Amino acid sequence: MTKPARILAIAGSDSGGGAGIQADIKTITMLGAHAMTAVTVITAQNTIGVQAVEPVRIESVLAQIDSVDSDIGIDAIKIGMLGSDELVEALVERLGKIDVPIVFDPVMVATSGSVLADDATIAAFHKLMRVATILTPNLPELARLTSSPLSSAYEMEREARRLARDADCIVLAKGGHLEGELVTDILVRPDGKVDRWKNSRIDTEHSHGTGCTLSSALATGLGQGMAPVEAASRARGFVRAALKAAPGLGEGNGPLGFADMREFWP
Repeated sequence: MTKPARILAIAGSDSGGGAGIQADIKTITMLGAHAMTAVTVITAQNTIGVQAVEPVRIESVLAQIDSVDSDIGIDAIKIGMLGSDELVEALVERLGKIDVPIVFDPVMVATSGSVLADDATIAAFHKLMRVATILTPNLPELARLTSSPLSSAYEMEREARRLARDADCIVLAKGGHLEGELVTDILVRPDGKVDRWKNSRIDTEHSHGTGCTLSSALATGLGQGMAPVEAASRARGFVRAALKAAPGLGEGNGPLGFADMREFWP
């Protein structure tokens, strides 16, 4: 039997099961890999908002990483919600010693609007980007990281190109926040080469966890040996299938439909 790729998700816990570590585990498992975790933050969270946040001690986060790395091994890493700039600094040092693809989802605000990263943490993200293989910002995150107001696909691509060059990593910029019937995502390499995808917008109010799901699916593909563009294409298809299957749970922005997405996924 071929052993599955070993994917480590470094992220926060979502008690509602729609995003964070919970979405990562579901995604990695459904894509045929072995999911491992280093929990950074514990949240009390549902479809309406985030009611409580408790950061995990940095020593405990690093211990989780060391534990799985020393025994099971790691083929790729996904990074999501981080609790502090101190943790970001510690991860920069620790992950620089692990030679595997790293996907960094620069989580700043929950789908519900709750703030998940303060100014100091966001400022420290620039150091973490330099050890990442692929960065996966949505439009507001890209705007914050580049200090540029963005309102068009042209502006999104321009700033994604600049960020990829300056941070020396691939940028998968997500255009779901732009208006229009079509959603455009772009994959920009440090050398300026660009791949683009355009799809019709999926009409649903239940999109909680899309960023977490995309980044963990992307990390899984890289860990399984896929090229970045191939991994990104599969990850996008996986997220779109889960969006179409969203069960409509909760009173607010509900989770994706992992349980019933086979109707829409190969």
